Amino acid sequence: MSSRYTLTPDGRTRVTVIPGDGIGPEVVDATRRILDAAGVRIAWEEHQAGASVFRQGLATGVPEATIRSIRETRVALKGPLETPVGYGEKSANVTLRKLFETFGNVRPVRRLPGVPTPFSDRPIDLVVVRENVEDLYAGIEHMQTPGVAQCLKLMSRKGCEKIVRLAFEVARAEGRKKVHCATKANIMKLTEGLMKRTFEEVAKEYPDLEAHHIIIDNCCHQLVRTPEQFDVIVTSNMNGDIMSDLTSGLVGGLGFAPGANLGSEVAIFEAVHGSAPKHAGKDVINPTAMLLSGLMMLRHIDEFEAAELIENALYVTLAEGAHTRDVKPAGALGTRAFTDRIIGNLGRHAAGWKVRHHERLQIPDVSPRLDFVRPETRELAGVDVFLESAESPAEIGQALEQVAAATPFRLKMISNRGTRVHPDPGNLPDCVDHWRCRFVLREGHQADDPAIFALAAAASEGRRWMHLEKLERLDGAPGWTKAQGED
Repeated sequence: MSSRYTLTPDGRTRVTVIPGDGIGPEVVDATRRILDAAGVRIAWEEHQAGASVFRQGLATGVPEATIRSIRETRVALKGPLETPVGYGEKSANVTLRKLFETFGNVRPVRRLPGVPTPFSDRPIDLVVVRENVEDLYAGIEHMQTPGVAQCLKLMSRKGCEKIVRLAFEVARAEGRKKVHCATKANIMKLTEGLMKRTFEEVAKEYPDLEAHHIIIDNCCHQLVRTPEQFDVIVTSNMNGDIMSDLTSGLVGGLGFAPGANLGSEVAIFEAVHGSAPKHAGKDVINPTAMLLSGLMMLRHIDEFEAAELIENALYVTLAEGAHTRDVKPAGALGTRAFTDRIIGNLGRHAAGWKVRHHERLQIPDVSPRLDFVRPETRELAGVDVFLESAESPAEIGQALEQVAAATPFRLKMISNRGTRVHPDPGNLPDCVDHWRCRFVLREGHQADDPAIFALAAAASEGRRWMHLEKLERLDGAPGWTKAQGED
């Protein structure tokens, strides 16, 4: 028995299969038919999640029986799930990713025969490795004032290290040469900068691979100019969500976009596209994305020969001109007929098209310690107090300077939407009623939590405070960024 998957007593690999919503049952059935025809010995364990479960009143969209099955099999093949509007709570997709800590989303992108695109003559063959559980997708949002919303962008050193190591391991497993880390570290120097710094440190352990940092907007620009320059791109959750759809568009669209959600204990394989309920049951959907996801699953469970056999059959089918309606309406085959063509081509090879060789992917093993980073020193330098007020910058600044006079703190500056507005910079932006008021410790003074709470209470006289943030130096380095215009 492998730690990556489990076997039945007769030696078949147990796989939880979730047909999904809309077109999901059709593309999942097509994939199962092809894998079975290729002789892969899988014991399919079918379970439900998504819209039908939401309608039964389960807010997560994922029943306990499905969760239990995935915990036991450790491998799932999942059709697209719908998140209904007006009932249910979180997305069932997000629930599954977070529940099983599938921290890495791996999305290969490769030019395919017979699929016309503006890039059909370019040797596109790359992988986007996206962090999958934190960043803005932690989903921590608040209305700070009635007109100002906040979403917390949380990125951890542990999360960055896991996804960066996964990207380098993907490159090694697929015989690739280089890894790009795409971030917005030029603007978000602590969150996106954490991924950049982690990448540069971890890269030293992979001397066999080229390592390059690239700003995310330049990366997207380069992807539509010279996509063939990229091998593996690793990035944060939001960036990866957007960029991986862009890369899918380079090779024919979401109908050709497979994906894997990989964790230390569980792997969930799914097509990137949605449930497209208006096309459900019409036998018109392209099953290729789901099939390619199934091939990623086969390689995860060490069925490398079967994966190569099926991928070659897909190449032959596409090279012969067989296609579904999303490629072009004329001469389009239905889902079942296209699936039959692939099954009929098992054992054949397409001239000029070679399947990329894969080795077993090593899932990174990092320390489970909660305090993943332990600074030798930490020193309180001040506090940001976030206030709601309809006062002008001058009014609130003058009042808070008087408040601070009787405390260990002094008011250093006030910002509004990230730009300093007090002391008066001379050219005020269009302000809203949301103020970040930065207090720093006076020379030679110290403060504790009660002093901070007293400051916040005094500052909120006639105003409303909604947020406090300590300013700490960690090993002598400031653990905060400056506002635009702050000295």
